[in-house]
Amino acid sequence: YDPSLVSVADMISAIEGIGYTASRKVDKKESEDRERKAREDEIKKQRINLIIAVALGIPISFGDMANAFPNLLWFVPSFLTNDKLLFVLTTVVMIFPGRQFFVGTYKGLKHGVTDMNLLIATGTGAAYAVSVAATFLDMGPGYMHTYYDTAALLIAFIVLGRYLEATTKGKTSEAIRKLMGLQAKTARIIVNGVEKEVPVEDVAVGDIVVMRPGEKLPVDGVVTEGLSAVDESMITGESIPVEKNPGDTVIGSTINKSGSFRFRATKVGSDTALAQIIELVENAQTSKAPIQKIADVVAGHFILAVHVISLLAFFFWFFIGFEMFGVGGSEMFAGISPFLFAILISITVLVISCPCAVGLATPAAIMVGTGKGAENGILIKGGESLEMAHKINTIVFDKTGTLTRGEPQLTDVIQTAKHPEEEVLRMAAIAEKGSEHPLGEAIVKGAAARNIEVPDAGSFKAIPGHGVEAGFSGKRILLGTRKLMADNGIDVTHLNASMEKMENEGKTAMLIGVDKEAIGIVAVADTLKEHSKEAVDRLHKMGIEVVMITGDNKRTASAIAKQVGIDRVLAEVLPEDKANEIKKLQAEGKIVAMVGDGINDAPALTQSDVGIAMGAGTDVAMESAGIVLIKNNLLDVVASIRLSKLTMNKIKQNLFWAFGYNTIGIPIAAGVLYPFVHTILVTPALAAAFMALSSLSVTGNTLLMKRSRIK
Repeated sequence: YDPSLVSVADMISAIEGIGYTASRKVDKKESEDRERKAREDEIKKQRINLIIAVALGIPISFGDMANAFPNLLWFVPSFLTNDKLLFVLTTVVMIFPGRQFFVGTYKGLKHGVTDMNLLIATGTGAAYAVSVAATFLDMGPGYMHTYYDTAALLIAFIVLGRYLEATTKGKTSEAIRKLMGLQAKTARIIVNGVEKEVPVEDVAVGDIVVMRPGEKLPVDGVVTEGLSAVDESMITGESIPVEKNPGDTVIGSTINKSGSFRFRATKVGSDTALAQIIELVENAQTSKAPIQKIADVVAGHFILAVHVISLLAFFFWFFIGFEMFGVGGSEMFAGISPFLFAILISITVLVISCPCAVGLATPAAIMVGTGKGAENGILIKGGESLEMAHKINTIVFDKTGTLTRGEPQLTDVIQTAKHPEEEVLRMAAIAEKGSEHPLGEAIVKGAAARNIEVPDAGSFKAIPGHGVEAGFSGKRILLGTRKLMADNGIDVTHLNASMEKMENEGKTAMLIGVDKEAIGIVAVADTLKEHSKEAVDRLHKMGIEVVMITGDNKRTASAIAKQVGIDRVLAEVLPEDKANEIKKLQAEGKIVAMVGDGINDAPALTQSDVGIAMGAGTDVAMESAGIVLIKNNLLDVVASIRLSKLTMNKIKQNLFWAFGYNTIGIPIAAGVLYPFVHTILVTPALAAAFMALSSLSVTGNTLLMKRSRIK
C-alpha cells in the first residue's frame, strides 16, 4: 500500500466498518496468542448465543405451533400460547443471538457489500414483522397467523452452524500451530561472561548461545566452539543427526543430541528459518486460487439473485399460485391468507440459500491443502501454485544439485607427453581457486588431497556456460569446454578421444589450455541423489514428460539422463538461456514445472508455470519458486502434484455440492413441487437447518483431506 495515501489505522477502520476485525501485524508469539484468544472469544460468544436461542426457541416453537395445531399439541401449557409472551421471548432472541446478523447487514449495506447476513436478517426480520403485525393489529381473518417459531428457530439453527464452524475452523490451521509448537521458549546466552537464561524473544543477533545435549536450538546461527550432532529431521526429513563443527550453520528449533557447543546467533525472531516457513504457510493459507476468484464473483451475484427469486416467488403465490392450486382449501394451510402464504414461501427461499457453502468451498480446501503440504515438508507459497500443479504435464529438472547431490568429486586427470599429471591438476586448481562453482571447488579439493600447492591466481574471470580464465606468473590459463578452446585458437584434437570416453561415462570433462597449448584434461563426477530415479519413474507413470536441462555437453548430460531414465535432454544450455528453453516448451502447449536449486535457475523458475525449488538451494531460487521442498527430496515433487490433485478434487466436490444444493434447494423452497405434491413444502425452520448443514458438510468434506496420503 502507499503510506502517503492511507495509513494502517485508516485501513483497520475501513475493514472494521464492514463487520470484520483487523489489527496491526505483530510478532509470531503475540500473533499466535491473539489468534487463539480471538478464536476462544468467538466460540464463547456463539456458545452463549446458542444457549439463549435454544433455551427460548424451544418454548417459542411449542407455543406457536400449539396455536396452529391445538389438538395435536394439547399438552403445551396455555400460558405459552399467549402471543404477547411469544413476542417478548422472540424479541429477546432477535436482540441478543440475532443482533450479529442485523449489525452485519447494516455495516455491509453501508459500504455496498451484500453477504450471508443480509439473507438471514431479511428472512428472520420478515417472519418477525408479520408475527408482530398479527399480534398487535386487527388484520382480519386469514392474517392472524404468527411465525415467532420461524424467526426463533431460524436464528437458533444458524447460530448452531456458526458455533460449529468456529470450533472446527481451528482444525484447518493445525499445521501452523504445530510449526509454532516447534519453537523453543527460552535460550541460554552469555552475558558479561556468565550464562543467563532468557526468553527466546530477547536473543539478539551476535549473542553467544550455549547448548547442552537434548536441548532445542532457540535461533539460527554458526557454531563457534565445541562439537555435537544435531537432529535436523524437522527441516530436512533426515533421521540421522548431522555432525556440527566450528563454522557450521545450525537451525533454530532443531534438537542438539550428543555434545555441548556454543554458537553465534545470526538470525532471530521473524528471520529464523522456522519463522520464514511459518510465514510462507500463513501467506499460502490466506491466498486465493484462480478458481476461488470465479467462485467469489458468483457468490457476490448469488445473494442478489436469491432476493430476486424470493420476490418473484412472493408475487407468483400471492397473485396467481394461491388460487390456481387451491392452497387455502388444503388441510395444511386452511384459513391462511394469500399474503401470509406468499410471505412464508419468500422467507423460506431466503433462508434455504447458502452462499456460505460456495464461499467456503475453495479457501477451506486451500487452507487444509497448504497445511498438509507443510506437515510433509512441502511449502506452497500460494493458491495459484497449488491449483496449477495438478495441470503439469512436463517437468524440467536442473541437473547439478537437483538430480545430483551437487557435491562433485575429482575423478580423472589426463596428462599429455610434455605436461605431467601434477602440473595439469595444479594449473586447473589455480584457475578455479577463485571460483565458487561446485566443479571448481571439486578440482581445488582434489589438488589439496594430493598435497599439491595451489597459489592464488593474479586474475580471474568466469565465462558463464563455458569455463574460466585466469592469469598466473605471466601465463594465461583457460579451463572449460571445447568451444572455449576453439574461440581462443587452441587445438584439442589429441584430447578428443579421452574427452568422449569420460563424457560417455557421465563425467564432466574440462580441457586445460595454457597460453596457446592444450596441456590436459580434468574430469569431475557428481553422484545421483538417492531418490532421483524413483521420482522420475513415478512421474512417468503419472503420464508426465520429464526433461533434464544442463550446461553440460550432450554426451555427459545423456549419460546422466540415461541413469535416471530421462529421455529428453536439453544440454549445453547457458544459464541465461534456461528461461528461453522453458518458453519454447510452453509454446508447444505444455504446462511446465521447473525444478532447480541455484541462482542461475531463478529466471527459469519464474518463467515456468510452477517453479519448484529444493530446500537446500539458494535463497534466490526459493524466492523465485512457488513451491519449496524443504526436505530436499525429489519424491516430494511427486507428492506436490498429488497434493494439488487432492486439493483440486476436494474444491470441485465442494463447489459441486454447494451449487447443487442451491440449484435443488431454492426451487423446492419456492414451491415448485407443491402443485404436484401438496405435502412437500419446506418450512423456514427446516430451511435454516438445511442451510447450516450445507456449510458444515463442505467444512467436514474438506477436513477429510487430512486423512489422505500424498506419499
